[in-house]
Amino acid sequence: MTQFNAAQINSALSLLGERLALAQAGPYRVAVCGGAALIACALVSRQTTSDIDVVAFIDPNDRLMSPDPLPPDLLREAARVGTDLGLPADWLNNGPSRDPGGLFQFGLPAGFSERLFRRDFGSALTIYFAGRLDQICFKVFAAVDQGAGRHVDDLRELRPTADEMETAGRWAMTHDPSEPFRQTLISMLEQLGYADVASTL
Repeated sequence: MTQFNAAQINSALSLLGERLALAQAGPYRVAVCGGAALIACALVSRQTTSDIDVVAFIDPNDRLMSPDPLPPDLLREAARVGTDLGLPADWLNNGPSRDPGGLFQFGLPAGFSERLFRRDFGSALTIYFAGRLDQICFKVFAAVDQGAGRHVDDLRELRPTADEMETAGRWAMTHDPSEPFRQTLISMLEQLGYADVASTL
């Protein structure tokens, strides 16, 4: 499986920006979360990620928009970049917000837009990397929903404060208000050393 490091993330997005400009497509303003955002913003020490996750688009009036479906011209130019760089077909994808149960569809954390980190890749592509608190929220939800693994590892590296973890836990429960989810969340928080936070949920 192809893995991106920080330099490769930059190269792929730079080439995508160039191709979009040549095709007179866009401009696109894209919010990205997950491993690519963690690495690009140096929030964790891990060096690679398997893809670049689109969580939302941003319109000219700075409003968040659903990224489902991804626009055909963006997909076309991303596929060409993938061919040029030897990347998998879905190196740029909207997996986090692809269906009715997606992150965007259920609601992003309050203040998400204000915490984004902006990087321009030419005139046709601007990437907004998710901020620290939002990444913690997403990682808490994913860790409970999908089980232990890289999400828990990333949480350990992010070292959330008690307030950040409580915010993340409460946000995660808006995506899945079921009692089994809550109990799994509480158990995970206790195992990570946040028993005081777990007792408030």
